[in-house]
Amino acid sequence: GVAHMQVLFFWNVLGRGGAVKHFSAVDYVIFAVLLVASAGIGLYYAFSGGRQRTTQEFLLADRSMSCLPVSLSLLATFQSAVAILGAPSEIYANGTQYWFLGCSYFLGLLIPAHIFIPVFYRLRLTSAYQYLELRFNKTVRICGTVTFIFQMVVYMGVVLYAPALALNAVTGFDLWGAVLAMGLVCTLYTTLGGLKAVIWTDVFQTVVMFAGQLAVIVVGAHQAGGISEVWRRAQNGSRIAGLDLNPDPLERHTFWTLGVGGIFLMLALYGVNQAQVQRYLSSRTEKEAIMSCYVVFPCQQIVLTLGCLMGLVMFARYGEDSPLDKGYVSSNDQMVLYFVMDVLQDLPGLPGLFVACLFSGALSTISSAFNSLATVTMEDLIKPHFPAMTETRATLLSKGLALAYGLVCLAMAYIASLMGSVLQAALSIFGMVGGPLLGLFCLGMFFPWANSVGAVSGLLAGLVMAFWVGIGSFVSRFPAAVPSTTAPDVGNLTTVASFVKAKTRSEPEPTGLNALYSLSYMWYSAHNSTTVVVVGLIVSLLTGPMKEKDVTPGTVYPILGNLLFFLPERYKEKLCCVTPLEDKVQGCIRLHKESNGVLCLAEDNEGEDGEQKETKGETQAVQETTL
Repeated sequence: GVAHMQVLFFWNVLGRGGAVKHFSAVDYVIFAVLLVASAGIGLYYAFSGGRQRTTQEFLLADRSMSCLPVSLSLLATFQSAVAILGAPSEIYANGTQYWFLGCSYFLGLLIPAHIFIPVFYRLRLTSAYQYLELRFNKTVRICGTVTFIFQMVVYMGVVLYAPALALNAVTGFDLWGAVLAMGLVCTLYTTLGGLKAVIWTDVFQTVVMFAGQLAVIVVGAHQAGGISEVWRRAQNGSRIAGLDLNPDPLERHTFWTLGVGGIFLMLALYGVNQAQVQRYLSSRTEKEAIMSCYVVFPCQQIVLTLGCLMGLVMFARYGEDSPLDKGYVSSNDQMVLYFVMDVLQDLPGLPGLFVACLFSGALSTISSAFNSLATVTMEDLIKPHFPAMTETRATLLSKGLALAYGLVCLAMAYIASLMGSVLQAALSIFGMVGGPLLGLFCLGMFFPWANSVGAVSGLLAGLVMAFWVGIGSFVSRFPAAVPSTTAPDVGNLTTVASFVKAKTRSEPEPTGLNALYSLSYMWYSAHNSTTVVVVGLIVSLLTGPMKEKDVTPGTVYPILGNLLFFLPERYKEKLCCVTPLEDKVQGCIRLHKESNGVLCLAEDNEGEDGEQKETKGETQAVQETTL
């Protein structure tokens, strides 16, 4: 209904400067080429190589991917259409303060590279939630899995629907045509081609995304009179923000909220999210997995910079009288599309390229969601109950699951269309759930004495806190908020009504509960994960902390041992932070899976051939611990 009204509304505005700008035939062709090429890559991997006959190949690409495709895929997974539409309008409205999010990428990618990846990779997992069972027990694993499935299913529908709605409003492009075309193509290549297809289509879609954004920036800047002119106008309009060191956590965007709060957001996305962990695990070696994290870093910066430039070019074109105020568009995220159609209207093909770029964003995100959901459901919910299942059967079932989630996604898109302005709330669920899951993994990885009771109660406390603050802030701001079709992008996907412009300072400072509700959305992830860790530790200490000998070797990263290096050994023993990561893991984990230690070691040498040769001395040590 909303969409229909918007379209009617646009037809009324047509007289005053043409709001609905139609696509030419060339644009439709370019859009079709994107979908066909994506489907083609999927079919290629369905009928080449191992033909997706094993779950190892279908879900983990045979652990054969090299660093570049993995890193581009990591980038594409959370660079959704919502992000492409959100960042420029955020910059246009509030200036370049948002660019400081880039500072959080340093630690936000270094920590996963050197802490999370080594732990996950050496345990030879398929699903990140298997880690929770190795470290705690089955209950914790099931809790984590269910939380993740809930998070991804809600998120998928929105990611699919939001760009289609904005597109429909601005160009009259058929709403359900777009949703169905994307949903079905994506389901097709994910179901047939497995993770290999998902990763390679991501690579292709990343290239399309860069091309689309660049085209708009170049043409737009040229029309405004060059980049220096764009910069001058932005400065005159005070859109170029300096370093804002205000430590107030209630301020929406300051250096601290973006640079520090953003780290936790990045960790929730790049450290423990199954969609990303699966990419790391599909790498050939641990080194390549770590390298792919490093390669993502400059790419992330480029993406952020492109978004910012686009916002500035928009400002140079419209100045203070935005299409939003004039009534050409009805929400912030449609503004970017309106601007694109406005700038590129005389260049047939380029609007199509930008729309292809937008839909690439959506496709790469939902294909990763399908694949990671199929993996998690298979590994964590089905396999434990049917241990005797044959490989062929399991692979078929995984494909069936990918297909089923594709259809669920279309259903969710339909539900999203009925929700109207509650879309923002749905998007914020992603941010709300990511924090507690991050807290759960940190609790297991850094605190050897945390037990399973503590883990479950911590996770519950974190989720309760997340929904309380999230929904509270949503409700308390709602009367003032402008309804919009998508929340802004924030980094990538997180958040609640952050569209409400930063409050003017004249208002009284919020106190009590309202202060909690007006916490900057960038701190949500940090706040919720901290809640999980604190509650988890308190409960663990009350219910009897875990002994070091009970902890599965290789599941704890010895960060405390390294931080407390100055303590004498016997205190370290008491705090149980002695175990280093390396030598124990390689020997023991496989011992834990097969009874024959010697056999495992032989396997180990094949698997990590390169590393074994460099470190002959260590190999000796491994053998001793194993035997």
